Amino acid sequence: MRQARELYLSVAESAGRLLAEPAVADGWDQPSALAKLSVRGLAGHLAGQVFFIPAVLAEPEPSEPAISIHEYYGRVSWIGSDVDTPFNQGIRSGGEDEAADGPAALAARVATCVDELRATLPTAPDRRVRRPTWGPWSISLDDFVTSRTLELIVHSDDLAHSVGLPTPEFPAPAVETVVDLLSRIALRRHGATAVLRALSRAERAPASISALQAGIGQ
Repeated sequence: MRQARELYLSVAESAGRLLAEPAVADGWDQPSALAKLSVRGLAGHLAGQVFFIPAVLAEPEPSEPAISIHEYYGRVSWIGSDVDTPFNQGIRSGGEDEAADGPAALAARVATCVDELRATLPTAPDRRVRRPTWGPWSISLDDFVTSRTLELIVHSDDLAHSVGLPTPEFPAPAVETVVDLLSRIALRRHGATAVLRALSRAERAPASISALQAGIGQ
């Protein structure tokens, strides 16, 4: 099995356990740690990172040329975008829609989906995948899985913080993969000097080298 897929499945299982926590249900209608997003909407967006995988596997393989995952993050428009852009509004409404049946139903759907992916994802063939909001490109299935691992880890932290829970413990290789991606995005956004200082010299560190900021991703 490709490591990216195994790491994704482990992280997805952790996210599913977080969604089933009573604290998530208790805070369901409260604001989350993210601007203009409720705990309900954030939970739905987190769950969507699991539901995306069977959705893309069920679609025909796209004809658009494949780019690397680093090129993908260099091209997407949502990084650093304002929370009120139509795209981010759509992400918020999509999360609300996913969570419409309540916390127990959402957690159960995620658990079922992860179980199904345990059987199907490891043997899924190499192929390109694409979402309709992208430009004229695709990425490999394994790169898409890695991008969903990033989303799951980042938004699990958001959700846990929102409801007063500790952030789940994720496999070290998954965290290292995500940190590498975020570091490269931060380099593009802020430049080498800012990132080097933030990581090595507190006295000269910039106020922020946030890789994502504002937009919540897709």
